[in-house]
Amino acid sequence: MSASEYGYVIGLYELLAALPAQLQPHVDSQEDLTFLWDMFGGKSLHSLVKIHEKLHYYEKQSPAPVLHSAAALADDLAEELQTKPGSGEIRELLELLSKPNVKALLSVHDTVAQKNYDPVLPPMPDDIDDDEDSVKIIRLVKNREPLGATIKKDEHTGGIVVARIMRGGAADRSGLIHVGDELREVNGIPVEDKRPEEIIQILAQSQGAITFKIIPSIKEETPSKEGKVFIKALFDYDPTEDRAIPCREAGLSFKKGDILQIMSQEDATWWQAKHEGDANPRAGLIPSKHFQERRLAVRRPAMLVQPLKASNRKSPGFRRSFRLSRKDKKTNKSMYECKKSDQYDAADVPTYEEVTPYRRQTNEKYRLVVLVGPVGVGLNELKRKLLISDTQHYGVTVPHTTRARRSQESDGVEYIFISKHLFETDVQNNKFIEYGEYKNNYYGTSIDSVRSVLARNKVCLLDVQPHTVKHLRTLEFKPFVIFIKPPSIERLRETRKNAKIISSKDDQGAAKPFTEEDFQEMIQSAQIMENQYGHLFDKTIVNDDLTVAFHELKTTFDRLETDTHWVPVSWLHS
Repeated sequence: MSASEYGYVIGLYELLAALPAQLQPHVDSQEDLTFLWDMFGGKSLHSLVKIHEKLHYYEKQSPAPVLHSAAALADDLAEELQTKPGSGEIRELLELLSKPNVKALLSVHDTVAQKNYDPVLPPMPDDIDDDEDSVKIIRLVKNREPLGATIKKDEHTGGIVVARIMRGGAADRSGLIHVGDELREVNGIPVEDKRPEEIIQILAQSQGAITFKIIPSIKEETPSKEGKVFIKALFDYDPTEDRAIPCREAGLSFKKGDILQIMSQEDATWWQAKHEGDANPRAGLIPSKHFQERRLAVRRPAMLVQPLKASNRKSPGFRRSFRLSRKDKKTNKSMYECKKSDQYDAADVPTYEEVTPYRRQTNEKYRLVVLVGPVGVGLNELKRKLLISDTQHYGVTVPHTTRARRSQESDGVEYIFISKHLFETDVQNNKFIEYGEYKNNYYGTSIDSVRSVLARNKVCLLDVQPHTVKHLRTLEFKPFVIFIKPPSIERLRETRKNAKIISSKDDQGAAKPFTEEDFQEMIQSAQIMENQYGHLFDKTIVNDDLTVAFHELKTTFDRLETDTHWVPVSWLHS
């Protein structure tokens, strides 16, 4: 026995000896504890363990029997010894060979030695016609997992054929069943006149081995050359509710944000996939990107949601987010948005996004962090706490404005003050992420202001409207989007009863207590944001308690800089 194997045995002995002490806190009586000590410390159990390990070691040597007839040899030896002069050793050996337990042991040895343990194929059926197509008889051992294949009735021949083989399933691993093979019998039952549903029922009721009689497909399958492809699901999917799926039992359910590994895209309508990191190799069916987009496009008019109601209150930190009121006849636009209508933006149908693992390197710029949330949710308070926690690590953009500089203000600190003509020129050149007009003055956040923060090796905290997020999702910024969500309206009434919201339109506006209308509007806005743009959010934090939410936010930031995350593959392969 090798040193490693010997060490394994000693380790097992030590484990057995230590078990009673480990179990002692969970044992109620001294009697039970004594029983455990006697059982796990007994020599008989240790002897069994030693025998088991010896046999296990011997089995690795692939032993072959020296002879197959030990019992007959013992009988011949006993007969020959009978003719020899009697001695103490001969008499002892004769007595030993005549004992029933020794004869039984030799008989068992011969039975084991003569047995063939190689798998035996079933015999070919005798009733095969000479003119019948070439037939393949396949026997698969069925366990609890499904077969991993779907069947259908051929529209032209009426035969039952294998429609698809699920990657990693039992049929795929066997390598014996292929797409296009025609089923003739299952466990001796003819299936030509049966519906696919009836055949599925036969398979479900079968126990142990299943025997298939198959006419092999003429079509030669080309080996798949697909590499590893991972996608992020941008919608929830339940195959049991999908009427279009060819086999609901073969479907794979998933939630928005799940990472899936694509196992096969051979079928243009139904891909095969599994959850990333799932140890089970068997794939399941999911709708393909094209098919999902096509069928959702039919429902697109019904999917158009009500545009976000602009608040008639100015949020804290207005200079950062430009949440202006439509009642003030403002224009609040994001870059490129002037070329698209709100209806088109709302009609975008999210399905899947191809992703790849990404981890920030020490010499890289930090990822842009985008904060999204409804007015009054406490987004700006969280951002302020982050800035205070480490002013050297976090930074915010300095907005542009066309209004006149006040005496206590410094250019480049509170605002970057520019002329109206220059501001409008920058708008035409798509230099603003967001901009708006208030009391005949423009306010906006420029792309260069974000670059300026990142260039100083800081994490840039950017607060924008959710429809702007998709324009920031570029290789340059690699944004991580955090949605700050309000708690239930009952919790809002409890936790915000003494809080205030800035409701005036003037920069010097006074803060006023929250009203029931504020709470209703906050909840409604959050629901619309989540429904319409939730697929763009990387993290959702419910701001029920400001301290708890800040701790979760800070932990998220720390992990963002050290952990591996899934990002769009286009960010790394542009």
